[in-house]
Amino acid sequence: MYNTKTSFRSMLRADESIAELMPYERFLKYGAGSLTDAELLAIIVRTGTSDNTPIDIGRQILRMSGKYEDGLSGLCRLSIDEIMSVPGIGKVKAIKLKCIAEISRRIAKARSFQKLQMVSPSSIADYYMEGMRHYEKEHVILLCFNQQFKLICDEEISVGTVNSALLSPREIFISAVKNRAVNIVLLHNHPGGDPNPSEVDIGMTRKIKTAGDIIDINLRDHIIIGDQSYYSFLEHKQII
Repeated sequence: MYNTKTSFRSMLRADESIAELMPYERFLKYGAGSLTDAELLAIIVRTGTSDNTPIDIGRQILRMSGKYEDGLSGLCRLSIDEIMSVPGIGKVKAIKLKCIAEISRRIAKARSFQKLQMVSPSSIADYYMEGMRHYEKEHVILLCFNQQFKLICDEEISVGTVNSALLSPREIFISAVKNRAVNIVLLHNHPGGDPNPSEVDIGMTRKIKTAGDIIDINLRDHIIIGDQSYYSFLEHKQII
């Protein structure tokens, strides 16, 4: 009947500080920057169980997300079901955690946009990296530019499989013409994390480049996104 209180007192006797047990109070006194990842999660989780404090639950979530990436970054790749497997986490809390992860991803993307230079392969890769490196299937994105390399739009062209992109030159140029693009850049991700192009990637890039030259739409670059890495056909002089 007194499990929660007993657990609380036991932790105090084990020299656990009140600050450790009350991240909300630490937030008010010292600010969010003073909190550990587990404490931040504890504030979102709010309540624990008879056996686990909110911080314990936060640590369990971090251990689980660690199979993807260290720290909070792996949270983006955890499924709702995986998060709900942690005792004390129901569907509502799992959804909140996934929403927090998505908000963080969008903030990172917005900050990157402020310093984006679309003529630079590295800046393009940096901008799309955080979103695309988590995909479990290959996604193809088309970037359309005008004559001055000002970005007109970006558009997802297709979603493929785990190891191949359903890349259609026809769909690419329909979109490019519709958006009055003069220059285009292609991006797609490799879910395995290795950004180096396959023979299929190389052959398709050459085919798209040739088709674009015929209709005066310049394929400026094809960038493959890996896990914290990228491959640029332009940088490797495979597009002339």
